[in-house]
Amino acid sequence: MKLPIYLDNQATTRVDPRVVEAMLPFFSEDYGNAASRHHAFGWRAEAAVEMAREELAAAIAAPDAREIIFTSGATESNNLAIKGVTHGGGHVVTAATEHPAVLDACEDLERRGVAVSVLSVDSEGIIDPEEVARAITERTALVSIMAANNEIGVLQPLAEIGRICRERGVLFHTDAAQAVGKTPLDVEGMGIDLLSISAHKLYGPKGIGALLVRSRRSDGRRLRLLPQLHGGGHQRGLRAGTLPVPLIVGFGRAVALSVAEMDAEARRLVGLRSRMLERLSQSLAGVSLNGHPQRRLPGNLNISFEGIEADALISDLKEVAVSTGSACSSAKPETSHVLRALGCDPARARSSVRIGLGRFTTAEEIEVAADALIANVAAQRARREEARQRH
Repeated sequence: MKLPIYLDNQATTRVDPRVVEAMLPFFSEDYGNAASRHHAFGWRAEAAVEMAREELAAAIAAPDAREIIFTSGATESNNLAIKGVTHGGGHVVTAATEHPAVLDACEDLERRGVAVSVLSVDSEGIIDPEEVARAITERTALVSIMAANNEIGVLQPLAEIGRICRERGVLFHTDAAQAVGKTPLDVEGMGIDLLSISAHKLYGPKGIGALLVRSRRSDGRRLRLLPQLHGGGHQRGLRAGTLPVPLIVGFGRAVALSVAEMDAEARRLVGLRSRMLERLSQSLAGVSLNGHPQRRLPGNLNISFEGIEADALISDLKEVAVSTGSACSSAKPETSHVLRALGCDPARARSSVRIGLGRFTTAEEIEVAADALIANVAAQRARREEARQRH
């Protein structure tokens, strides 16, 4: 078994070898520009891009693949959705546990005069759909609630929120970067108008994402999205730039594989997750799970170890790669905004570790990682007790 063991699959995933294989010809053989429609090189590239659109649309039950807009990743998709809908005015509703790509975009809108309501969640990280309903006003242009949380793995009630938005004539966006290929999604059934995806969260390449943009709102009106990049009129004029065909091909292949293997993989990961939690809980006192115990991603565990500092634990834990939370927030000194939103006190938030299991995680790795975590938590607690006694 190779060390260190990678258990940070909410931060990013290893590219599946089958995805790499699908991408390779588009670097050196079918290297045409998908916008070059005057020769075979361009035709083959365009055909590959359209196949990937079909694969992404199928994964989220979108009826029209032309509504898939390729971007550089979920951060760009979130910004395009949130800023593109508001047109410099109106009101946006979101939640306190959203990814920084949503919260920071909303803060930027506030500086431009757009009203933003940031809703609270319960102690398990779930948002109450009725809170969303109460927050919607006549000025509300958009509700943005993520499908699955990147830190605590919690799955939000998208269908209920989508129904409320549909009834009130408000657009509904969801950041589904962590959810696609891991839990069923149906944009029609869930009333979703805009949906963000990122390839590197589901065993695809970094640097490519997508935004579903429904051409018609649920009330039949045309969905008008203001582009954030200009030049060339690519992708229905919604996102300019030459399409990275190899990345798009890999994206499509990654999504198709994830959907095809989703049910079996979910069962396997839930088993590994349960084993990890059992090992830690049986061997250590003061172990608490953050987030809803069942309504969460199959491969996610966010655990607080009472009496330890997570940063020091991760530094000492040379043989296992885990994290304290979102990689996109690692430069910020404060504790996790997600855990604060759950009502965790500062000590509990500082003692929390995110464990992300994935496609390539094995049962043997779970046992070795559990041993390492148990040993290192116990050692840190012993050092803290010795220091307390000395003083």
